[in-house]
Amino acid sequence: QVQLVESGGGSVQAGGSLRLSCAASGRAFRGYAMGWFRQAPGKEREFVTDITWSGGSITYANSVKGRFTISRDNAKNTVYLQMNSLKPEDTAVYYCAARNPGSRIGTYDYWGQGTQVAVSS
Repeated sequence: QVQLVESGGGSVQAGGSLRLSCAASGRAFRGYAMGWFRQAPGKEREFVTDITWSGGSITYANSVKGRFTISRDNAKNTVYLQMNSLKPEDTAVYYCAARNPGSRIGTYDYWGQGTQVAVSS
């Protein structure tokens, strides 16, 4: 079992920045791909970005490309989401997710509890 705990959410004005962190604990974490998703009020959860274990492959949703950056520190079992040039439409609960090496790409086996990001205009 893997436990994921997000932190770093908060309230900012449009144009501001936030850095989210997701700390993983539990069973051996080696090989896990990590992703960030978000869910705005009244909307379905949507993909934001993901990163492979090595960091060699990263994907971004078009809506955040050029503004958000995902990174990871495997020694610390932590993945980060640097969010710059935030817009009101980025307001959502942000979730961290982990995929074990044996699972199908695009699926995620573990989820965090989420952290709220609110961007005011």
